[in-house]
Amino acid sequence: MTLEFATLDNLRTHHPAWRLLRSDHAALVASFLQRVFVAPNVRVMAAADLAEALEDELYALRLRLGEDAFPKHGLDYLNDWAAPDKGWLRKFYRPGTDEAQFDLTPATEKAIAWLAQLSERQFVGTESRLLTLFDLLKQMSEGSEADPAKRIAELHKKRAEVDAEIARVMAGDVPLLDDTALKDRFQQFTQGARELLTDFREVEHNFRQLDRRVRERIALWEGSKGALLEDIMGERDAIADSDQGKSFRAFWDFLLSSSRQEELTVLLDRVLALPAVADLKPDTRTRRVHYDWMEAGEHTQRTVAQLSQQLRRFLDDQAWLENRRIMDILHGIESKALALRDFPPPGAVMTMAEPCADIELAMERPMFTPAMRPVIADLAVQAGDQDIDPAALFDQVVVDKAQITRHIRHALQDRGQITLSELVATQPLQQGLAELVAYLQLGSEIFSTAVDEDTMEPIQWRAATADGVALTRRARLPRVIFMR
Repeated sequence: MTLEFATLDNLRTHHPAWRLLRSDHAALVASFLQRVFVAPNVRVMAAADLAEALEDELYALRLRLGEDAFPKHGLDYLNDWAAPDKGWLRKFYRPGTDEAQFDLTPATEKAIAWLAQLSERQFVGTESRLLTLFDLLKQMSEGSEADPAKRIAELHKKRAEVDAEIARVMAGDVPLLDDTALKDRFQQFTQGARELLTDFREVEHNFRQLDRRVRERIALWEGSKGALLEDIMGERDAIADSDQGKSFRAFWDFLLSSSRQEELTVLLDRVLALPAVADLKPDTRTRRVHYDWMEAGEHTQRTVAQLSQQLRRFLDDQAWLENRRIMDILHGIESKALALRDFPPPGAVMTMAEPCADIELAMERPMFTPAMRPVIADLAVQAGDQDIDPAALFDQVVVDKAQITRHIRHALQDRGQITLSELVATQPLQQGLAELVAYLQLGSEIFSTAVDEDTMEPIQWRAATADGVALTRRARLPRVIFMR
């Protein structure tokens, strides 16, 4: 982007981050949202909880600045910050609930990150960044080299350097990083970790914008369903195959690896135990930053899943043909609402009649009518003489969910996560499909699970027919990952 006058003037007027920096309440907005959302890596918060936290913040400020400071209620401030002319918060409702939820927008997080960089740093490292830039140039140069001879020569050079370093270490020459180099590299790591969480929020925002465009296109579509699906799926594939989509998918596959998570945990514990790093007093959340990455990535995956669910719901909508007139009326309402979104009409848009109570006088109630008493015949109970086999009462399929729960908890004691196929491999299914459904039910009710819809896994079990013939049955479903 070129920093021309027209471009900057347009950003100053319309960009939410610039509007936040120009606001009279910028100090309150930035400090409160940084403490509530950015520092603890909270992605979504209910309106009641967020309003309560803001009320506590406003109470402390009024004690210090006077009663006239920030006179409105906390919820009023939140709704104002989420208004289209501000755009600092995103207000939405989750499916099946009527309680508002709030989330931080990428523009607000960018403004908060820029404000955090204004403070004077006691230590500014440059060596690690130069080495990182140099390594990136080498990776790009070597990764784009198509000549096999040059690639082989470069690999031989690397092997010679590794052999020389091994020889020096075996001779007793063990080079170590000094405290300055350790602080430099750790500072760059923490900065990159924070920027990665910020990028996740922007990636999620981009997918949410795609979901919004798809919903608007469905509301305004007048053609055939097949043409609409072809248009939508083409855009969905374009997003998935874009540079951003490919990079996010590669990052997510890397982070889902249990070995990589264990390696990150060991490396973080070892680095944070170094005296030079401990002197910097790092944030306590640094030790579990890779779990914060997973949580942020899961939010992004959930946004993509909601988009897929919207498309499936559209495919299953049989009222498109059965109730054509009703659907046309609803689409007309939706199109008019979208047209009025940016330019709302002045004054009252809709009026509702005041509610009134149904008054029922005491004398209008019917008198009590006694119920009819049933006549019970006094007959003696006689035992039947028909011989019935009671074995059918015991021939039932019972899935022991408590045993399955213990099996999952035992598997997660030594591992951070485990897939459903690995659980079934260690303890084969005894009750067939019913036991497989019990695993999925426990994954949604008791345990934390993630679903990788891009990877399909087969699960098989042994079964027997009525004739006693042994069979092997298989089920293919997306990879289900149980997490601690």
